[in-house]
Amino acid sequence: MTDFAVWAPHRDQVRVLVDGAAHPMSSDGAGWWHATVEDAGPGTAYAFLLDDDETPLPDPRSRWQPTGVHGASRVYDDSGFFWTDQSWTGRQLPGSVLYELHIGTFTPDGTFDAAIERLDHLVALGIDMVEVLPVNAVDGPRNWGYDGVGWYAVTENYGGPDAFKRFVDACHARGLGVVLDVVYNHLGPSGAYLDRFGPYFAGSNIWGPSVNLDGPHSEQVRRFVIDNALMWLRDFHVDGLRLDAVHALRDTRASHVLEQLSVEVEALSTHVGRPLSLIAESDLNDPRMITAREAGGYGLHGQWTDDIHHTLHTALTGEAQGYYADFAAAGLTGLAHVFTRAFLHEGTWSSFRQRNHGAAVDTRRIPGHRFLAYLQNHDQIGNRATGDRLTETLSPGLLACGAALVFGSPFTPMLFMGEEWGARTPWQFFSHFPDPALRDAVREGRTAEFADHGWGEDVAVPDPNAESTFLDSKLDWDEAASEPHATLLKVHRELIALRKAWPELSDPWLDEVEVDVDEAVRTVVLHRGRLRVACNLGGDAVTIALGTPVARILLASEPVEGEADALSLPPESFAIVQLS
Repeated sequence: MTDFAVWAPHRDQVRVLVDGAAHPMSSDGAGWWHATVEDAGPGTAYAFLLDDDETPLPDPRSRWQPTGVHGASRVYDDSGFFWTDQSWTGRQLPGSVLYELHIGTFTPDGTFDAAIERLDHLVALGIDMVEVLPVNAVDGPRNWGYDGVGWYAVTENYGGPDAFKRFVDACHARGLGVVLDVVYNHLGPSGAYLDRFGPYFAGSNIWGPSVNLDGPHSEQVRRFVIDNALMWLRDFHVDGLRLDAVHALRDTRASHVLEQLSVEVEALSTHVGRPLSLIAESDLNDPRMITAREAGGYGLHGQWTDDIHHTLHTALTGEAQGYYADFAAAGLTGLAHVFTRAFLHEGTWSSFRQRNHGAAVDTRRIPGHRFLAYLQNHDQIGNRATGDRLTETLSPGLLACGAALVFGSPFTPMLFMGEEWGARTPWQFFSHFPDPALRDAVREGRTAEFADHGWGEDVAVPDPNAESTFLDSKLDWDEAASEPHATLLKVHRELIALRKAWPELSDPWLDEVEVDVDEAVRTVVLHRGRLRVACNLGGDAVTIALGTPVARILLASEPVEGEADALSLPPESFAIVQLS
């Protein structure tokens, strides 16, 4: 026996089609329709019929779509999975190192079960939390995940809901937390049937239909979002959520949906007895996102911080096109600012936006661990015309310097899969919708978007629909054993181990950080208590005056010498030292 329910406030009649037989549903007067059907246990196929339309529609809250986003839903029973993580007490964001991965390209097989086989590599690396790109149901055999339409269902492309639970369970068995990327700012272009049931949509943004968070009948739409978040955290034992592009959430209500989500996640965390983290991707440079609710903020635990990425990227590569322009113009001085303030734009002019942007961070009250720092991520690689990684641009020495700055920073560090060994495989934009017209639109749209970001017609943009684009983006695990990849992997392991061994390196208080830069010779020195993270980004050997004798060299990417109160660094190298 199964109780079926669906929200369809403007319909006069709703029926549930169970194994081909239609059953009438009764209205509760508040927009919900209900029916109880005998002999409809786990695995039973069902769909909804609205008014006189005989077109079966999948459940908006379907937990299982084994035949795709257009097919019938299946009854799914959470209690049917046997968890082994009863002793798992969770992972908090402060002090953690994150690793972002895409299940479909992380391994040759591209499944949850295949990903489990690589988890020991992450443990040996020193990772604390695995951040997984979206896994909800999407139309087609391959996708980044941001075109999902079945928000409550796990895609069969990776193995379905039980396989995802096996992955989370396996992570917990190895001491790894799991952060899941979720998308609430839009729905994908194929298979989004929500608007047939009710007023779920309110206009659109650049990615697709946006969600009705503040208009008429928005109460149940907000519940649709928040219940989904709670489901991942409660039923799939996920430890945190990364909230995609929250700046695209249109919500003018007095209590923003992000604050409401924060309140309910805090309640769930208290109940399950483990920390649950909410991490925003935000383009707003608004510290309210990560300010505690007691201080008038939304109470999120962290946010991706692109200003950190952009300053590092431009300092290392010299690129200055598109949104990189202001960061390139700021130079190493801008890098020093960001490593002590988190944002470059704090209410200051943004030439890319042609307006002032952002707000200042109170560094005495907001700890640095609420800002995620990264040298690469799926967006900053995949939204390049050819999906090229920094490995194509930078020497192993500069890659090591970039890693030293990230792991020596007061922020929460994050790696993108394969970055730890300097993977040379690209990570390109790919999808494959069954509709040929939609595939053409995706191809043309991406080419136009790349042009807006500074790549001209002379750049050969890989066809996002081609299977080769997807296959070329899969990691080559054999690389990690060859040079220079093996040495770079060793450097990353040592940097993470050093960060965990020395409290100065994980100290999150930005007002305790000092940064010395020399634009002429291209050196950067982070002051981290009694430690110094010294980087020579230039092409010549340099001697850096430290003002205090070097007691010992903790880690160096190349042989270095400590001379009295100075440090001699070869070109494109770093050293982390303890002062006397």
